Amino acid sequence: MILWATAGVVALGFLIALEIAARHCTGEPGPITNQAKEVIFAPKPGPLYGGMLLMMLVLTWRQRFIAVGAAIGIDVVFVLARWAADVKVTDGRYFGNGALWVMLGCAVIAVTRRTGRERLLLLKGVGLGLLLVAGRKAGDTWLLITAKTRPTVLDPYVATADHALGNPSWLVGRIVEASGPVGRFLLNGVYAQLALAAVAVALYQLRNVAAEGRFPRHHLVRTFLVIGLLGPGIYMIFPVVGPVFAYGPGASGTGGVEWAVTNVWPDVLPPISAPHPVLYDGITPRNCMPSLHTAWATAIFIHSRKGPRFLRYAGTFWLVATLTATLGFGYHYGADLIAGVVFTLTIETALRTIDRGWDRSGIQLVAYGTAIFTALLVSYRYLPMEMAGHPWVFGPLLVLAMVSVIYGYVRTTKRWEAKAAPARQPEPQPELV
Repeated sequence: MILWATAGVVALGFLIALEIAARHCTGEPGPITNQAKEVIFAPKPGPLYGGMLLMMLVLTWRQRFIAVGAAIGIDVVFVLARWAADVKVTDGRYFGNGALWVMLGCAVIAVTRRTGRERLLLLKGVGLGLLLVAGRKAGDTWLLITAKTRPTVLDPYVATADHALGNPSWLVGRIVEASGPVGRFLLNGVYAQLALAAVAVALYQLRNVAAEGRFPRHHLVRTFLVIGLLGPGIYMIFPVVGPVFAYGPGASGTGGVEWAVTNVWPDVLPPISAPHPVLYDGITPRNCMPSLHTAWATAIFIHSRKGPRFLRYAGTFWLVATLTATLGFGYHYGADLIAGVVFTLTIETALRTIDRGWDRSGIQLVAYGTAIFTALLVSYRYLPMEMAGHPWVFGPLLVLAMVSVIYGYVRTTKRWEAKAAPARQPEPQPELV
């Protein structure tokens, strides 16, 4: 209870600080204001209904049907009211208010009508759902802050260092272009619906919460939230916009040409020359280093390993498709992906180690992952020319550094699971007559 209360206070403090920073740095409202608006104004329905699904894990089946019915009914009222008032909506924002009203209503019920464990469990469910929604709002606000406060980007450094890996974004970008509209449509669907895959895995992990009356000690939502909390901080240290923006036409096809270093992605490799920071617009997020899409897809893959066969296959497919999309659409360099994998495994190890009480193997692996991640960023920033000039040395070293963290994680977690497994009891021997 103390841990959940502390987490709630920290989350609220972070959102308040982000609200103040947004108004100071960008002149725009922050996540708290934007979320409050969605009580009345048309929201994006996906995050809100995803949050409500997570909240409903703590409810009984009867309560779930009531919650869904109430959300749909409220949305019908809002849609009819907007239609009658001739309110224009965009981006599919026709409904979603009902899910937010239901979550807020459950919070009121928990405080006024529940006691003891029932109150705590329902408040945890509401908090989990609202955290998912608030995390999305906080992420959007933080990306805008990175664009406003980091006028220069370090793409030439990462693009030069990426020569050591064979410039995978250029290679995969040409493959995606050759696949035509079907390939692009499929990959774009996977890339855009990463949160849907996360909700599917989280629903499986938390399926027994209502029956057991408690949440498991570790689950995907925790990892997702911590990745989203820490990752944007790295953006401020290492601002990068990505190949399609720095070396191509921008995501829209034309919008980024005037800011690009040169318009060569994905047809011509960028030349190897001494890198330097370059000025970029004040709109495009500096959200490449590390690749959080890779980080989240890696987390989905890890947490799907304990699920049924279909979920394991889906987790593998989502990871491969996400890596292909991030490179093929020019959103990330290969160096970003390596950093994203190391970033995720280090966070995952830290969270699991906290649950175990910070044993020696966990501390060592967290320290090692942190050191490797730091070394990657330092090498991208200060050794790009050496990396590009000796690709057969630095390319394998980068991959080996990532593989060493993967190996350490697999080995350590297997040892933990072996110790946690109950000892097998010997079968009783038949008595001799």
